[in-house]
Amino acid sequence: SLPLSAFSIPAFAAGEHGGDQGAGPHGAPGNLGEVSRTIKIIMHDNYYEPASIEVEEGQTVRFEVTNAGEFVHEFNIATAEMHKAHAPEMMMMMEHGVIEADRINLEAAKQMQATMGHCMHEEGNSVLLEPGKTGEVIWKFPEHAAIEFACNVPGHYDSGMVGKIKLSH
Repeated sequence: SLPLSAFSIPAFAAGEHGGDQGAGPHGAPGNLGEVSRTIKIIMHDNYYEPASIEVEEGQTVRFEVTNAGEFVHEFNIATAEMHKAHAPEMMMMMEHGVIEADRINLEAAKQMQATMGHCMHEEGNSVLLEPGKTGEVIWKFPEHAAIEFACNVPGHYDSGMVGKIKLSH
């Protein structure tokens, strides 16, 4: 098997999100060929750099996300309500030892899959990264939506790890 350092591990979606995090009020997974802009996001412990972004309605953006903090962090594009719905699943991942403070435990993820049917899988709107790792999200933004990017690792959203997305036309 590959060493953990060989890849980033995306977060998995909560069942309350309506399935696979496809198209929704927060936009839809984008195609690389439609990307018109790349935005670099740096995750620090309890804040993002930049703290807010502006994108055009309907624009497909590639986010290059780097975790420069000392803890595991998530970059997740959604509505505030979707972030709130995702929080219990992230707490479950932490309670089952999948998310540790500074690493993602793949053995615990396999155990959680075996016992609960949940597993970590690719989600278009989200990436979960260990310290020092980089991942990407390619996202097509909707029109007229109130969306944000946030970290749903327990305690991080509440401590201010959320950024605003302004849509323009």
